[in-house]
Amino acid sequence: MNDPALDAATESGITAETSSGSETLRERALTALVVARERTTLLTGCVEEPDLTAQHSPLMSPLVWDLAHIGNQEEQWLLRAVAGQEAIRPEMDSLYDAFEHPRAERPKLPLLSPTEARGYAADVRTRVLDVLERAALHGTRLTEAAFAFGMVAQHEQQHGETMLITHQLRTGPPALTAPDPEPVPLFTGPSEVLVPGGPFTMGTSDEPWALDNERPAHRREVAPFFIDTTPVTNAAYQAFIEDGGYTNPRWWTAQGWAHIRGHGIDAPLFWRRDGRQWLRRRFGVTEVVPPDEPVLHVCWYEADAYARWAGRRLPTEAEWEKAARYDPAGDRSMRYPWGDADPGPEHANLGQRHLRPAPAGSYAAGESPLGVRQLIGDVWEWTSSDFLPYPGFRAFPYREYSEVFFGSEHKVLRGGSFAVDAVACRGTFRNWDYPIRRQIFSGFRTARSESV
Repeated sequence: MNDPALDAATESGITAETSSGSETLRERALTALVVARERTTLLTGCVEEPDLTAQHSPLMSPLVWDLAHIGNQEEQWLLRAVAGQEAIRPEMDSLYDAFEHPRAERPKLPLLSPTEARGYAADVRTRVLDVLERAALHGTRLTEAAFAFGMVAQHEQQHGETMLITHQLRTGPPALTAPDPEPVPLFTGPSEVLVPGGPFTMGTSDEPWALDNERPAHRREVAPFFIDTTPVTNAAYQAFIEDGGYTNPRWWTAQGWAHIRGHGIDAPLFWRRDGRQWLRRRFGVTEVVPPDEPVLHVCWYEADAYARWAGRRLPTEAEWEKAARYDPAGDRSMRYPWGDADPGPEHANLGQRHLRPAPAGSYAAGESPLGVRQLIGDVWEWTSSDFLPYPGFRAFPYREYSEVFFGSEHKVLRGGSFAVDAVACRGTFRNWDYPIRRQIFSGFRTARSESV
């Protein structure tokens, strides 16, 4: 008898694993789940209970909401959808439904206390590890290649990033520490590189844990263009500010100009001028803005205005992905700029290993074949593109992950940041947000058409 779910998995390029392959997948899933939970524990264990239950910004949930929501999503997908178990606490589904309750309203809900939330998440995890030990990692689209376990690990790591954003927004003394990235010599390479025109394969059909909006792989034609070798730095952005970038409507879209004027925006979020220098607040520490780091905490409107001021533009999403994945020698698309190997610490600044971007030009080992650096990690990079489905897109496993966000309201960001774990960051991974968002770990690089 044909299994429609298995047929769908086969169509998407995912096939059943051998016994030894299943064990490798099991180990990979276990590692991803454990690493995600270690991060959650760090982010919720480094502050006292009042900081866990407080809402530090109406843009973000209380940390204790994230903690219980992580456990609830894990229960829904791994204990119920995969293992067929009964709900532990059915009332949790509505209480921790991200679509039912906007972030600004969540502090008013009868949330679990920090102790209760930790206990619930731990109970779910204990049961999940038992399910993982016995689950057949094939047969349905959810279980094939341990997809559901990878999806849940990615979900928890994505909330790890949002919780880190909450830590950046909270006031008070620092609660987190991490070593700074290794210092590197000032980058003296070319400021831009030419990406050849022609078709390339965008998206994926065979990355086992890729999410629905990354699928399917398809051919995309891109005209030749130039792209910045590194992300735009704080020093370069300061030149835009000093040249009156925030006071000249010439550089802004009508919506962008109205937004910055209406909200009194005259610099990246968390920056303030002190005499002739700029300071910033970073996880409870005030410091001089480092000139050679990629600029951080700018919205799409700011990135777009800077690009216009510089006589350039933001790259399209397709241009960004071609710069990040295309190998002209093999005429193929790779998983990452450096090849198909999973990210290592020599390739990119990922996983909250540091609490800041590395200097522009870092990670030579992560350079693309075309010579572009830091396409993965450090800062999310705004593109000019709206968040839209690829040709042949099919929502899976639920519409609310991607499909309900498609349209012109959201702009695409690519590449991940220092706050993103490698499990949730690929050359095909797509992020999206409103063009006004600045609390996210967002920066950008610019591009120009070859004829310009």
